[in-house]
Amino acid sequence: METGKTSVVIVGGGPAGLSAAVFLAWQGVPVVLVERHPGSSPHPRAVGFTTRTMELCRAVGLGSLIPQVPPGSGRPRRLKVESLAGKWATDEVQWTPVDATKQPPKQLEYSPCTGAALAQDRLEPILRTRAIELGADVRLSTSLLAFEQDGDGVIASLRAPDGRQYSLTADYLIAADGHSSGVRQALHIERDGRGPIQTLRSVLFRAPLDQYLESGVSQFEIEQPDFKAMLTTYRDGRWLLMFPDDEERDESTLKAMVTRAIGRSDVDIEIITTGRWELGALIADRFSAGRVFLIGDAAHQLPPSRGGYGANTGIEDAHNLAWKLASVLSGASTPGLLDTYDAERRPIAWLRHGQIFNRPDYARVARPSDKEVPLIEDHAMELGQLYRSTAVVGAGHELPPAMRPDQWAGQPGTRAPHIWVTVEGVRSSTLDLVQPDWVLLTEDDRWRVAAAACAEKLGLKLNCVKLGSASATSSPDATDPQAFLAAFGVGATGASLVRPDGYVAWRCIELPADPSSALIAVMQRVACVEREGALTS
Repeated sequence: METGKTSVVIVGGGPAGLSAAVFLAWQGVPVVLVERHPGSSPHPRAVGFTTRTMELCRAVGLGSLIPQVPPGSGRPRRLKVESLAGKWATDEVQWTPVDATKQPPKQLEYSPCTGAALAQDRLEPILRTRAIELGADVRLSTSLLAFEQDGDGVIASLRAPDGRQYSLTADYLIAADGHSSGVRQALHIERDGRGPIQTLRSVLFRAPLDQYLESGVSQFEIEQPDFKAMLTTYRDGRWLLMFPDDEERDESTLKAMVTRAIGRSDVDIEIITTGRWELGALIADRFSAGRVFLIGDAAHQLPPSRGGYGANTGIEDAHNLAWKLASVLSGASTPGLLDTYDAERRPIAWLRHGQIFNRPDYARVARPSDKEVPLIEDHAMELGQLYRSTAVVGAGHELPPAMRPDQWAGQPGTRAPHIWVTVEGVRSSTLDLVQPDWVLLTEDDRWRVAAAACAEKLGLKLNCVKLGSASATSSPDATDPQAFLAAFGVGATGASLVRPDGYVAWRCIELPADPSSALIAVMQRVACVEREGALTS
């Protein structure tokens, strides 16, 4: 049998798998992605990608290719209606109950990005093209038949588009093969959570209905005495009508039901395709087994929600895992770093599971235990989640699992804050100063010597970025002189150590007596480095 070799093989070419291919290839890791379908699904599936997802896309050069929504657009708005042309309710169906006392000041800017109202079948080709540009080997119409692993690697048995079978040897395998993941089942990994909710049918159609979107509402709960359905739009002329049952319908019946939902019979309707959806919420008991890692729906099946907790959570999984695999494969880190993937991402999946069922959209199908979690604001869930693992120093259990970015102050385990700085005359975000390497941010030049000593001793790439005055053209200049210190929670001589995924690993409030030794000790811990003579923390 023909064989091949790569560093990482990814099974599944949806948003999570394609993102993993992009992030790994961006880090210079040889990667092969296999997808059993010939391309994207004819059904758009997810629509709407979060600010955090757009930040990650921006970092890998995709920012200009994905149209973003205007600032302040917020979550999709939903309304109960008799039909599009019929009576509309006056009160919206809220995603998050509004409490004015908890809302952040309107002038706050959390990110240089906003979200994107883009359908999944539009995003996937963008990700696929970028992955290939960066060097990823993307193989469509290719199926995983079986795999086995040992202490040295993984062997995947594959079927090519022409039916030929061959094997591919890799150091690691990433399973991005959906909620019914064959890889997860082969590993005998169980799942827990709310469980199955219901099976739905849907019809995707095209119709000229943009006039009904002028109010800003894009999701409509159709309520008639003998007809209930959910109608939503992809904002590109395509609409989706979902039925709360598992009944198969012919095209004439589907058109009749679409006509009822619209409330007009004078509209041209083009049926594109139909879908069958198994709604459920289940989290894998572990996100890895040996050299195999689960991401996306293979790790956590979450029902579609206005929080963006489906595809976006999977993309963040891929980003968290990619830099760790890259560091281990390069020899910079020991495999122990990979243990932090499960430690950091599985709690996030459970946190989002709780938020879905603690909100009105899914309250009717929630168990009492599902609601025993605090309600967390959208900005906190999206940009203020906290990681706790050995790759972070100081993320104690006394800290909440998530807060708004303005409520944090650069604590380890949180996403590095966004503030505007000037780099050689160009206005940039601090987020542009981090990724894909370790970065030490400071206003004190003495940390440069410590960073250089640390990088040499441990064999890691560590950039020291000094935020200074505008006269120092080689250094970024904080637009507000105090903004960096306040946002990152350090003093004038302190420093913040940011991981390759843009999360703070450690911070030092003021310059210690021996900054080199302090930094070496911390880096050895958070990056899982073993070097002869290196200090231990």
